Amino acid sequence: MWTARHKLLLLLMLPTLVAFLLIGRFSDLRGESDASTVPAAVKADAAEKAIAAQSSVENHRITIRRPVPVPMIDSGKKDFHGKPVMVACSTCHETLEPNAKIRSGKQLTEFHQGLTMGHADLTCLSCHRRDNYDQLTLADGSGIVYSEVMQLCGQCHGPQLRDYQNGSHGGMTGYWDLKKGPRQRNNCIACHDAHAPKFPKLTPVFPPRDRFPARTTSH
Repeated sequence: MWTARHKLLLLLMLPTLVAFLLIGRFSDLRGESDASTVPAAVKADAAEKAIAAQSSVENHRITIRRPVPVPMIDSGKKDFHGKPVMVACSTCHETLEPNAKIRSGKQLTEFHQGLTMGHADLTCLSCHRRDNYDQLTLADGSGIVYSEVMQLCGQCHGPQLRDYQNGSHGGMTGYWDLKKGPRQRNNCIACHDAHAPKFPKLTPVFPPRDRFPARTTSH
């Protein structure tokens, strides 16, 4: 039976219980708000970690093809062994004043004249870091190495990133069943030209004849 002492203890504990409930609900709401405002670049990074986590529980791993961390360009010269002399982007760009208005290779006079640009209305410095051309730049101004290019692309191409996460976008080779063998996936620029990423439209053709053999009539 409830005694006066029990009732007194309940009354003393009631404010503490209400406070815990309110704090818990506030945390839930804050978590919901944070989830809706997570940058796409962070989601891209999370997608790669999820892929790694998936492969870690199987016998074989999933790897993602990545570009080199620091890109190099052919200088047009040969070394003593006849091999092309490659230089980092910053070799030249460190001595040049960044121009945020450049949108096409046609506007350049030294390098990249043949560069085809067809990526919305972006300029070079929309993606390339103005104070370090050996890096890319995210929307928040932070720099990333070229091998993390998926974080950059994921900022604008949310539907494609979502489809990449569930495996319906982006080519892959290897095994669906990781118990039988490894799987290798592409990154964005393994298939898309970063400066002109849109694929040309394809003309539909008739289906292969060997998959739909002609019907024969029996006599």
